[in-house]
Amino acid sequence: MKLINIDIIKKLALILVVLTAVSCHDNLDEPFENRVPTEDVDYTVSQDMILPLYGAYSEFYMKRGWEGIPLMSVRGDDVNAGGYGDQQPFFMTDRYVYDQGFWMYNSLWQLEYTTIFRMFDAVEQIELYREHSGNPNADQYIAETKVIKGWLLRNLALTWGDILIPETSDPADMLLTDVSTYAEVMQYVSDLMDEAIPDLPDMLPADRSDVPGGVTRYTALAIKAMVNLELKEYQKVADATSLIIASGKFSLYDDYYNLFKKPGELSSESLLELQFSDYNQSTGPQETYLFGFYGPQTWTPKVEGAQAGWGFYEPSVKWIKFMLDRDDNTRLQTSVLFTNKGINEIKADPAYATLPAWISNATPSGDIIQDYPRANFASGKHYLPTDQLTPGRNNYGNGKNYSLIRYAEVLLIHAEALVNGASSSAMTADAALNEVRRRAGLDAISGAGLQEVLDEKFAELAMEHGARFYDMVRYSRYDELSYSDRYDDSDGVRAFNADKVFLPYPLAQLDQLPNLKAHANN
Repeated sequence: MKLINIDIIKKLALILVVLTAVSCHDNLDEPFENRVPTEDVDYTVSQDMILPLYGAYSEFYMKRGWEGIPLMSVRGDDVNAGGYGDQQPFFMTDRYVYDQGFWMYNSLWQLEYTTIFRMFDAVEQIELYREHSGNPNADQYIAETKVIKGWLLRNLALTWGDILIPETSDPADMLLTDVSTYAEVMQYVSDLMDEAIPDLPDMLPADRSDVPGGVTRYTALAIKAMVNLELKEYQKVADATSLIIASGKFSLYDDYYNLFKKPGELSSESLLELQFSDYNQSTGPQETYLFGFYGPQTWTPKVEGAQAGWGFYEPSVKWIKFMLDRDDNTRLQTSVLFTNKGINEIKADPAYATLPAWISNATPSGDIIQDYPRANFASGKHYLPTDQLTPGRNNYGNGKNYSLIRYAEVLLIHAEALVNGASSSAMTADAALNEVRRRAGLDAISGAGLQEVLDEKFAELAMEHGARFYDMVRYSRYDELSYSDRYDDSDGVRAFNADKVFLPYPLAQLDQLPNLKAHANN
């Protein structure tokens, strides 16, 4: 299912502000380029109020950049950067050796802030429609932009800690904006979600007819729970997740393997999902995420001509052995694409000399993963079987959606809040864990504590948006992040400590934002 069709994209060119001047721009005080004068838009046409909202979603989907999410995700012990290659600072970031001049750092900062400014512009356009047409949907549409903005601010704070919170649509104002602390940003996002929730639709994102897959009040509640988890406001986490659970609208998609592929798109498990499409056409316009970053470099695809990936993103041997120890086969088979040399690496450990018979370099869908230089494994969660590609569209993962928030994560952070002392009448911690375990084919457990919750999150959310790294940081479990693999130096470990939690600010931003530079120097 796709949010924006080609006709809408063409209309967007008439009303969207193209913000080429953002916080990384050399001349922040220059006028925005390519702004279409507002007099060229007829704001009395009530039904066109939704066009700025479509533009906001289009910006959110298409400006994630292939580098942003991997950079946020790679430092956990569930995933490794693919081996030595042309993105060495990315590889070293996984080993907690940070390079302020690395282009990926600046790109993530730039893309997130660019999209935040686009949200402000969409609001300005929506307000003009409200003023001139009286369309009553303005509050809902504005609330949706707040949710997107909150998600982006959360990402920025998770990555850099103390950041700037834009308050206007003018990027030049960032020159004067004070730096907000990590806790202040998380509280700001929580408050922003409280503002948005009353005006958002009460339904599954997939059930929206105006913007299929658009955010709803449950998306906002999930983000509120996530930021309050960072603040260790566990009752607020439980209150937000309880409302999602008690709604009865969400359920886990039964087929874990296909959850991350086209059949699982916009299911009843989805609370936030980046949407892409090739419109089931072999040629012509399309919107797609560059999944090649995650894929194996060499394979024998079931569908001849399907392209391989780049090999930069690899499930860790530590995580694979953790899953083998649990007999967690459904999630393991879904999450890992094995090469023969990877299988041999595992079997070289006498404790894993005999592996389950299903482990091979052939996926359940019939694609065969060959040995390749950069890694021994690839992420199955970012893999699209070649027989699910639209004929004629041969790029790796072409047209596949990207899941950001799932109901499984809501259940798990609900359980996390409860084992930390919160209360809820919606569901017990054991019940929440066991619902996730049931889908994975595992036996129910009872009397779960924090370790059981963190283990279940490790199993369920591996390779997804850095969830594991931020869990370990939140509980100061730095020893888990100081683990070894075949690429490490002679000391055998990655050296993680409290000073490595946040990336250093990009040099390009320090050069242009005086308050940020002053804060970094304190």
